Amino acid sequence: MASNPDFVQYVADQCAGAGDIVARKMFGDYGIYCHGKIFGLICDDKLYIKPTEAGRKLLRTVELRPPYQGAKDYFYISDVDDHEWLSALVTATCKELPVPKKR
Repeated sequence: MASNPDFVQYVADQCAGAGDIVARKMFGDYGIYCHGKIFGLICDDKLYIKPTEAGRKLLRTVELRPPYQGAKDYFYISDVDDHEWLSALVTATCKELPVPKKR
């Protein structure tokens, strides 16, 4: 089941306080990026964020799940309605992620 484009846009808008947020279609669902860094996935209308220590400290409840069968565990984010908290989580997560390699 693919994600609804309206939900994807809603999540991107909710994360916008972290910077330039872009969602790109990949493998039938979406990767979500901040300033060119992929920080999470949106699969089946659910948000998953790459696990980092900074992100873990901001989570209200730590719930690890794979976004799709065979994937590594990501933080499952059930509350996408708190714009400020979600933006802070994305900012903290991206600070720990490596800079994307140039192609």
